[in-house]
Amino acid sequence: MESRTRVLLVGDHAASRAARRARLSTLSEVEIVGAADGGEAQRLIGDLHPDVIIIDLENERPNGMETAWRAAKLTPRPSIIVVSSTPEKERVRQALLAGATGFVMKDEGEGELESAVSAVREGRVWLSPSVSRSIVDDFIRSVRTTSEARPAHSLTPRQLEVLQLIAEGQPTKQIAKKLLISVKTVETHRAQIMERLEIRHIAGLVRYALRMGIVPPDE
Repeated sequence: MESRTRVLLVGDHAASRAARRARLSTLSEVEIVGAADGGEAQRLIGDLHPDVIIIDLENERPNGMETAWRAAKLTPRPSIIVVSSTPEKERVRQALLAGATGFVMKDEGEGELESAVSAVREGRVWLSPSVSRSIVDDFIRSVRTTSEARPAHSLTPRQLEVLQLIAEGQPTKQIAKKLLISVKTVETHRAQIMERLEIRHIAGLVRYALRMGIVPPDE
């Protein structure tokens, strides 16, 4: 028979600890071995050797992040889930650096804490949906910024000319007339520029041209 997961609840408010105990007690694979405020938890963590520690980040004495840092230094190292009232990015970053593998928002709804416990038991990371969305959005923005910052020297002189005129707002026919090339050739250059810079939209080309100084900001 598989052993049950030993869980310690850490939080300054007795009512919150009791509510979490009641929710997790419905899981047959979980055993609540203790519930304590931040101060008492320092002693219980060493005595009880829990598999999972659930820490309320709103703790004050000591604060929840400090408790997470200390717990992460234990051997064997328990899985750490933190519970937060805010998805503030710096708080998420600090919690993950402290060794947390679960970040649960207090207002995410029923089943969230239970899912987090099940996930960390299996060695996975669990982030509440609102936290996951924020992290993914940041990643996408960073990828776009990196793509738009690709060096202009990857373009040919003709492509740079076309890019400059696009960024200046010139229509395709006008660019063709100005460079004495066909409309189809302008469209081919534009497609190649987008492919090389990994930019999919004209607006992205304009931002790139401004950032790289291909056109001045007042153009």
